[in-house]
Amino acid sequence: MAEVIRMPLLSDTMTEGVIAEWLKKEGDTVKSGDILAEIETDKATMELENYAEGTLLHIAAKKGDTIPVNGVLAVVGAPGEDFKPALDGAGNGEGANTIANQKSNNEAQEAVSATENPAIAVATASGNVSAKTADGGVSGMVASAQPAPAGKTPEPTPSAPAEPVGNAVAIIMPKMSDTMTEGTIVAWLKKVGDKVKGGDILAEVETDKATMELENFEDGTLLYIGPKEGDSVAVDDVIAIVGEEGANFQPLLSGGAPAPAASPEPATLQTGQAPASNGQAPAPEVPAAEGDDRVKASPLAKQIAKDKGIDLKAVQGSGENGRIVKRDIDNFTPSEKEAQPATPAPEAAPAPVAKPADKAPAQLPKVYGEESFEEVNVSQMRKVIARRLGESLFTAPHFYVTMEINMDKAIAARTSMNEVAPVKISFNDLVIKAAAVSLQSHPAINASWLGDKIRYNHHIHLGMAVAVEEGLLVPVIRFANLKSLSAISMEAKDLGGKAKNKKLQPAEMQGNTFTISNLGMFGVDEFTAIINPPDACILAVGGIKETVKVENGEIKPTSVMKVTLSSDHRVVDGAKAAAFLQTLKGLLEDPIRLLI
Repeated sequence: MAEVIRMPLLSDTMTEGVIAEWLKKEGDTVKSGDILAEIETDKATMELENYAEGTLLHIAAKKGDTIPVNGVLAVVGAPGEDFKPALDGAGNGEGANTIANQKSNNEAQEAVSATENPAIAVATASGNVSAKTADGGVSGMVASAQPAPAGKTPEPTPSAPAEPVGNAVAIIMPKMSDTMTEGTIVAWLKKVGDKVKGGDILAEVETDKATMELENFEDGTLLYIGPKEGDSVAVDDVIAIVGEEGANFQPLLSGGAPAPAASPEPATLQTGQAPASNGQAPAPEVPAAEGDDRVKASPLAKQIAKDKGIDLKAVQGSGENGRIVKRDIDNFTPSEKEAQPATPAPEAAPAPVAKPADKAPAQLPKVYGEESFEEVNVSQMRKVIARRLGESLFTAPHFYVTMEINMDKAIAARTSMNEVAPVKISFNDLVIKAAAVSLQSHPAINASWLGDKIRYNHHIHLGMAVAVEEGLLVPVIRFANLKSLSAISMEAKDLGGKAKNKKLQPAEMQGNTFTISNLGMFGVDEFTAIINPPDACILAVGGIKETVKVENGEIKPTSVMKVTLSSDHRVVDGAKAAAFLQTLKGLLEDPIRLLI
């Protein structure tokens, strides 16, 4: 009996896979354990293992196609066996549905082609138009042809000629990371009318993680580009269309309906005229009133002109449509004619001599400025930061515990270590190592809230917050408790460099169980941080500052550092948070314990 091979679930976040390569072809004899194909998932490219013995009777998905989990990939059975019943009984998998749609579409087109009247064929067929993702997956048939009923030959319609029909494929915004909901077009590398082929890079797309290339998987002409550079597009929305030159791609943009035929009535309206309604003739345009002496000026220009006694009618505007703006008032010089009064003023009486006590009241100087601002589109990274940290702060009940740590011995130990270490060890490296060792003794801190249960992680993966130009990235140092200070230092520098250059891979930013945010290098004494989901806690590290202490009745200089632990009260209580900080304080105040 024929066996249907379906798309397996190859990772916990996988929803679909892309056929990277078929290693077997139809007619090949296969046995259990053979590798049929290579599947590209959201994590990596993996092998599709066969579990049925027989002959590969049918391959349902081509190389480059995107197939949902549990969708039909192939059929294995006895040589010459009819595999159609197996496909019919494959359930409602999207792969089987796609095959059925393609088959019905082709049959319908053949029926249309067989029609004797070519005009009818053109009017009936709507083209084989399919929507594909940017990685080549078929998302559904957009339009299908319907044959004319038997025995009836519709009369030609006196309409405009049907628009050209051809194959066209919609390129949609792919999901390039597990947290991506939309992408921003950074730059288009191709323009409408360009010839493109599989493997060409169409555009650069900025996601919440990095700027990535949008690869084309179709050969043809770039017929349409939707979003402009800088526009944000939701995942699965159409961004471009590739197809045969002259193909009718409007059905893809109108949600799958064929382009409507032109109206049979000849156009009689001239450009700029509105159609008559209710049998009434369109109202004639009312010309602008001549002699309109209204002066166009900005409110600021009017105010300054009023204060200076300037007649706005005498000022020549340099703004849009002759509008008077502030610079016109500032640069205005009245002519000699305007400066002289129209009639001689009567001779003024001599002003009375003011008494010494009668002083004019002081007047405030008038200052004129222009209000201005700049609006910048929110980047994908900033959108994700706003969404995730907003959810964290307003969902998880935060509380904060702060402790001061004496860093005298840590400073001396770091100086001694750097004399022999292969890489320069920073204070942040010491904090990472101390936090990892402390978490071994306090598993309640190394936890996550999952709604109806709490996960206590046995492994320690430390997230390290790194500030970049557009926001914040959190690369992860895995198994930090098992690594030496030198190894932590090298990995932290490598991940920090990748973060600043936006070269981090998604796998390097996932799986954190605890996070550290350090602002000490910016001169910050102490601060509170928002918990980074799914962690239950985050440690905010301030700078080291010099102060004084009293020891045996004597005042001595010392160096201290403040740390603040933000905790999710659903998982961690205050006493457990304080106990963790006590352990951390003991390790940093006596760093030799980190080496045990």
